[in-house]
Amino acid sequence: MHPWTMRAEGAQGEVVPFSSERVEARARFDTFYGEEHERLFKALYFITGNRHDAQELMQDAFLRLWERWNEIEKIDDPTGYLFRVALNGFRMRARAARRATRRLMPVVSSYDPFEEVDLREDVLRMLGSLSPRQRAALVLLDLYGYGSEDAAAIMRIRPSTVRALASQGRAVLRNAGGPHG
Repeated sequence: MHPWTMRAEGAQGEVVPFSSERVEARARFDTFYGEEHERLFKALYFITGNRHDAQELMQDAFLRLWERWNEIEKIDDPTGYLFRVALNGFRMRARAARRATRRLMPVVSSYDPFEEVDLREDVLRMLGSLSPRQRAALVLLDLYGYGSEDAAAIMRIRPSTVRALASQGRAVLRNAGGPHG
């Protein structure tokens, strides 16, 4: 019997082929998940400040990507798509919370001061490991979404210098376990 073939239960010995393409696609998704889940979680934790929310957003993003995995060739940048879906999910949750607040419905918060302290310490540690110029380049490019030309005009340096500073800063954050790692 072929390794990708199974016997159907109750089908009187009938052999039903089990597509090797689905097995290979799943293996590729498992590999992709293994390579990207920690980095996405760190970025979402950095953004949300809450481990539970970061975990939920990460799971939702991977689920959305899994639903489209059979068309993965149509997605130019699967990692970019994954991050975009996660950030869109975060923005949708924030908008929903604002709408609820406008309706004067009490929003129950699961405030955990220890998580806030952990996040603050993580952020301070990571940012402290960067030079002021690296921090500025990362904030302008990654947080505010400026292009290197605009960031260079703001910082009054060359665009190539902005890109180099951001690249150096990301390397420092990766080594420190930050959101770019």
